[in-house]
Amino acid sequence: MRTARRYLASEIYRSSAVVLIALLGLFTFFALIEELDKVGSKFTLANLFYIQALELPTRLYDLLPIGLLIGATLALASLAQRNELVILRASGVSGLHMMLMLWTITLPLVAGAFVLSEYVTPMAEIKSSEQGMALLGRSGGGRLESGYWFKESTPDGGVRIINIAHLQGNGNVSDVSVFDFSDGQRLNSMMQAPSGQFHKNELDLQDVTETHLDEQSHETLAQDKAPAQPLVRLEKRPNLTLTTTLTPDRLIARVVTPERMSIWDLKDYIGYLDGNKLQTKRQVVALWRKVAYPFTLLVMITIAAPIGFMQTRHGGVGTKVFTGILLGVGFFMINQLALNVAMLSNLAPWVTALVPNLIAMAMALSALIMMENRHNRRRRHSSVTN
Repeated sequence: MRTARRYLASEIYRSSAVVLIALLGLFTFFALIEELDKVGSKFTLANLFYIQALELPTRLYDLLPIGLLIGATLALASLAQRNELVILRASGVSGLHMMLMLWTITLPLVAGAFVLSEYVTPMAEIKSSEQGMALLGRSGGGRLESGYWFKESTPDGGVRIINIAHLQGNGNVSDVSVFDFSDGQRLNSMMQAPSGQFHKNELDLQDVTETHLDEQSHETLAQDKAPAQPLVRLEKRPNLTLTTTLTPDRLIARVVTPERMSIWDLKDYIGYLDGNKLQTKRQVVALWRKVAYPFTLLVMITIAAPIGFMQTRHGGVGTKVFTGILLGVGFFMINQLALNVAMLSNLAPWVTALVPNLIAMAMALSALIMMENRHNRRRRHSSVTN
């Protein structure tokens, strides 16, 4: 059985690699065409190729399930067409036993997907975001017209709002505004700085202009008469260090799409959002989907099994591959629909991440069991006839 498993693995890996290379080339070509209008004196063609190269791990991560489904279907259909699966069945290997072999073959891909998800993709995505900010002045996610906004609690029970116009990577920021509010949501002070840098729980600001509001300013303004003394005091500082819950990693987390972050960074960012009473549903759903991602690969190989095992007299490999493509695209669309439904409703995140996979797995296993029962009935009938 070890020889049969190795042979199946080599066929599936080779077919999946060919399919993934084709899909990567196709999607990269379309991305290059879409981004060509941004090429100019500052953003050169070499920069475009560099950024697209950085996006290859992310694209591979997205295409791996569909590539595995199509590649496995192609490999199994070819084996069935050459009657090699029939030989395995005749040697006593049942359909369910073959399914276990396919799951075992998929485990190395699951391990590779985990490394890709937790290390390669986040680093490539961060580097791509940094290059986008440096070359284009913007990145792919989370930026409003006024810049990036962050909220955190202060030690005295108040609230601090930080606005950053530009993130420059490695914790460097520019055009920073910091608003400090009291526990009664009254503005106490505002700080503005042309540049700054985030360290571990510290923000160093340079050339700071600090505006302090008098404690009685709100009552004075409500009395509808001229104040006896100035309500605002300006102070200039060459540098200022603030204690903050933000870190360079959390700045990048604000820019990077949640699905592209590692599980540990996602958990840290969710903790930061929870601690500051901010919305976390999008990040929690992304966390569950990343946890379910390895299971998705097992679902894909399970869907491919009954399609590949099916003996067809007409159409052959082409029909099976076309069916696999339709199922892969349909499954991808259902997964995306489940994500959007979860964001608009109060469905539990684990439902969004696991239920589509469980339903697809159950349907594929049911089809495989039906085929196995039909095969056993035919074999018994043939033995009785003889």
